[in-house]
This record gives sequence, structure tokens and C-alpha cells, in this order.
Amino acid sequence: MAIQRMDNVLIVVEDLDAVIAFFVELGMELEGKGPLDWPGAERVVGLEDVRQDVAMLRVPDGPGRIELAKFHRPKAITPEPKVAPANTLGIRRVMFAVDDIDDVVARLRGHGAELVGAVERYEDIYRLCYVRGPEGIVVGLAEELGGS
Repeated sequence: MAIQRMDNVLIVVEDLDAVIAFFVELGMELEGKGPLDWPGAERVVGLEDVRQDVAMLRVPDGPGRIELAKFHRPKAITPEPKVAPANTLGIRRVMFAVDDIDDVVARLRGHGAELVGAVERYEDIYRLCYVRGPEGIVVGLAEELGGS
């Protein structure tokens, strides 16, 4: 038996609308947004008395999705340190392939994003960078180069 696909990555957020706007600016499409009213969700996540809003975003013409969740109850817990460095244990970033890294970084800056380090070239294969967006969410950007 094998995995069929990676369905989505969950990111818990405080400002759902700001994070949706960030990912839409990146190029993702909003599939839906609203309260999660399914009672089984509490049993799946192992929490009681859950009230949350969720949004699902998808990569256009691709299988990748990001689920955003804003917990109203119980209140979300902020990790320490809030702005964790790249060597912190756990999931650190989600990487996206983009057509024009400079354009994407410029557009995301309009949503408060900042480069974590610098845009760097990896041989003649990629230009790469990490961008920290709203709520400290880190996305990696990779622009494939045509070679030289």
C-alpha cells in the first residue's frame, strides 16, 4: 500500500484574513472559508469544546493545498520563540516554485513580508529565498533557471 498524495498542510493563525491575502498574493486560490461545524473534528484533533474557522487554499492547476485554522476556542498557543530560526525543530517552511522570484517578493512585501536572508543562486538550477510573512509564517520560493 502506498501514499496516494499529500493532501494539505495545516497552519494555525490568529488573523485568518491577513494570511489568506498573503497566500492569494503568492498565487494560491481560495477554495472556501467558514466555521468548521463538524463534531468529529474534536475527536480527530484531540481537543474538546472546539470552535474554529478554517480556509482552504490550493495551488492553481496543482495538487498542493494549505489549510488555515483560526481557533476561537480553545485559544491558540504561541510557540517560543515566536520568530524561530531555521534550525528550530519541527516544520520550518513550505516551499513554492515561482516564475519570477523578484516579482513575488515585491508583491508579498505589500503584505508585510520580509526576506529571512537573501535571494541566492544555487548553481545554474534555482534562485532561492525564504520569506517571513504574517504571523511569522515562512515560505520558501524557488525560481527554476534555464541554465547557462
